[in-house]
Amino acid sequence: MSSLIASARFSVLDRSRTREGHTHPEALRDTVRLAQELERLGFHRLWVSEHHGVPGVAGSAPTVLAAAVAAATRTIRVGTGGVMLPNHRPLVVAEQFGVLESLFPGRIDMGLGRSVGFTDGVRKALGRDKGDAEDFEAQLRELLGWFRGTSPTGVHARPAEGLTVPPFVLAMGQGAGIAARAGLPMVIGDLRNREKMRRGIDHYRDRFRPSPWAPEPYVVVSGTIAVAATPDEARRLLVPEAWSMAHSRTHGTFPPLPPAERVEALTMTAKERGLYESGLTGHIAGTEEQVAHELETVLKETGAQEVLVTTSTYDREALLDSYRRLAAIASG
Repeated sequence: MSSLIASARFSVLDRSRTREGHTHPEALRDTVRLAQELERLGFHRLWVSEHHGVPGVAGSAPTVLAAAVAAATRTIRVGTGGVMLPNHRPLVVAEQFGVLESLFPGRIDMGLGRSVGFTDGVRKALGRDKGDAEDFEAQLRELLGWFRGTSPTGVHARPAEGLTVPPFVLAMGQGAGIAARAGLPMVIGDLRNREKMRRGIDHYRDRFRPSPWAPEPYVVVSGTIAVAATPDEARRLLVPEAWSMAHSRTHGTFPPLPPAERVEALTMTAKERGLYESGLTGHIAGTEEQVAHELETVLKETGAQEVLVTTSTYDREALLDSYRRLAAIASG
């Protein structure tokens, strides 16, 4: 096994994707069960996401779901990938993570993103607009200040103040520079655009300022990884998400994941077909040997310390099998 793979950490972001014929509550319970299996397999972290008003995603309240995951596990780190800070007051976010860290000490991560709602209706419901994302860096400073007790308001964030909850910046857009200036670990994707990813990582490392949170740069690369007995089986794991993305870009809604066999039987328009085929390319997918080779290349090119897997598919047993195979790669 490659020494690069052996030294890297492997973690998972599960978006609690809904599936055709299944409910949103089922999707949330699937995430909790997945965390238990990932813990048994030796994965480092399980993160959950924040999406609002999306038919195909059940994960809308990441700190609540993180609490359920942490309560159902014992050793795996649990966090968010991420809490979208422009949607919330930094004090409230600090309080929520302070509660999580108090209940599950030493296991909680605070992954933070700068996106706001995807549609005008969602942004209006949240009381936000697109411009709020531009305040992310200031919001991040305020949030970290609540943990350090440096807020100038005289208010203290209880129980967050004095606790250490590792923060991570999701490097979307300007995120690499923000993470570097703040001296925080950075999560960057996706694996489909390696050149852009490498530029972001170089920018981050070149401008990194050591901080109490991170004395040196820490890079997490994220993306879809599918491992199966054959390349065709691995590719079929990608089919439901590729179609859902194509559908969202042609119909304006992000639907629940369909079974691969239903997608393969569809008659698509030329635009749908192009987007769908594009959605199947660029990921790390194949047999154990093929995936190990590709992972070694990625880790060599990026120098990343951690890989965050973001795979979603309809067949949960096939997904678990993929993670079992990936764990075997990681452990040699």
